Amino acid sequence: MTGMAERITNKLEQALSPQRLNVIDESHQHQGHGGWREGGETHFRVEIVSEAFAGKSRLDRHRLVNAALAQELADGVHALAIVARGPGEA
Repeated sequence: MTGMAERITNKLEQALSPQRLNVIDESHQHQGHGGWREGGETHFRVEIVSEAFAGKSRLDRHRLVNAALAQELADGVHALAIVARGPGEA
């Protein structure tokens, strides 16, 4: 796991206690596009299942993830694709 992927994983585990979490570095797929830089760690996909999302809208779920990762987004994560589900939705 890359340094940024590990940071993302740790932050989401602490903030949202997920039942399932998959953090995927997709930076290689964006080479030459906006926000990409040598060494990657700029574009990520997060697939997360957490009780924290139960009864919340898609927008509210994304806000929770973005709030937990505010520092990582400020530190160079250019794009974050989020699939956030409550238990039983996966």
